Amino acid sequence: MSSGEEPELIWLRPEYSGRGPRPAHSRTSIARAALGLADREGLDAVTMRRVAAELGAGTMSLYNYVPKKEHLFDLLVDLLAEEYDLPAEPSGDPRADLTMLARQLRGILTRHGWATTLITHRPSLGPNGLRVTEFHLATLAGTPLGGTAKMEAFSQLTGYVCQFTDWQQRSAQAGARWLTDLVRYLQTATATGRYPNLTATLAESGAPPDPDAAFERGLQRLITALLTAD
Repeated sequence: MSSGEEPELIWLRPEYSGRGPRPAHSRTSIARAALGLADREGLDAVTMRRVAAELGAGTMSLYNYVPKKEHLFDLLVDLLAEEYDLPAEPSGDPRADLTMLARQLRGILTRHGWATTLITHRPSLGPNGLRVTEFHLATLAGTPLGGTAKMEAFSQLTGYVCQFTDWQQRSAQAGARWLTDLVRYLQTATATGRYPNLTATLAESGAPPDPDAAFERGLQRLITALLTAD
């Protein structure tokens, strides 16, 4: 970064860059306004103009706090991380603690249906995100995992929860007709005899799995793999 050039990361910038009277807003109040807007109307509704209107402020004045829209998204991601309800210290059982983290993330993503896209496309580690990361690393402190494996475990756990939640939300949005058509399509395909392994697997699986049970099974398999990684 050349001399005089502003940092790209919002967390390295001062909270307010304007002059004159005491700031009327804060990053937290701006993020909460954006969160409310996203929850009501979806992420596409979150623009600098709309957030400024939520706060009763002028659009240009908002740039004194948030220089660009991408920074607004960074604030949103960090505000989501504030919703984790973490104990003061890990329990000493890495599996139990990783399970808790994953379940809490799933709850956050379920409450805010737009959040999966934002977290997977623009990950950000603000103060709240660092708090969650520190807890995750403390959870794994007593394991034989090295530093790289610990950070990879955090990313992989987050990725699993995001992917599963996104699949569940998209399936719900597709509706019952889509699911009925999918079943009919698979029945037609397996009847050809060209997919014996798929036919056997579907016959063994029976009814579609309960999403909560499927989430837990996949989560525990992943945690087993993470805790035994090199």
